Amino acid sequence: MTEKIKNSQTEKNKIIDGYISHILETGSEPVSVFKFTKDMKMKETVFYEYFSSFGAVKKAVWELIFDNTIQALESQEVYQSYTSREKLLGFLFTWIEELKNRRSYLLAVYGNVSIKNQSYPSELKGFKSKFKDFASGIVNEGKETEEIAERPYLTDKYHEAIWLQVMFVFRFWLKDDSPAFEKTDAAIEKSVNLAFDLMGRSAIDSFVDFAKFLFQSK
Repeated sequence: MTEKIKNSQTEKNKIIDGYISHILETGSEPVSVFKFTKDMKMKETVFYEYFSSFGAVKKAVWELIFDNTIQALESQEVYQSYTSREKLLGFLFTWIEELKNRRSYLLAVYGNVSIKNQSYPSELKGFKSKFKDFASGIVNEGKETEEIAERPYLTDKYHEAIWLQVMFVFRFWLKDDSPAFEKTDAAIEKSVNLAFDLMGRSAIDSFVDFAKFLFQSK
């Protein structure tokens, strides 16, 4: 990594950290980019080199959390040998650890926000796109190993279902008051196991295959 790129990332992260600190210290968004950069002892033009608005900063927080999660996962040699189920479990457990680093900020911004299954804050758009690419990779691997059953019209929607699961985990974690977030850990494990049991080959699939066989053998 060149020195120029390092400096660029440092400035970008400085803006993100400054924005988060402002939210936590004041309970509200900065009144303007001018005032924010003045308090940061930074030229306003530097802010606009990286972000078009404070909404873009909020979006970057989510993408940074995702990138850190993937980096932490892929740094583990054993990760590549995981099954699809284990990869999703690994992602969610690691993601929660990353979220913990920003919990005060996330509670301040989203603690009283209703994040429904079909509705989520616009700043999650980049995170959602990145995660769905990741989830699609998990689903494709699962189909190759037959850990996930190929079902017409349904298989192509699995990554959407996994995204809803991620939002469920996030909402659960925000409200979790158990020691060390033990309930969230349990929710992750149970929800992922349920999801893969549903996506996997079931007795119904076997029955349908057998019925097809009998019909075609007439």
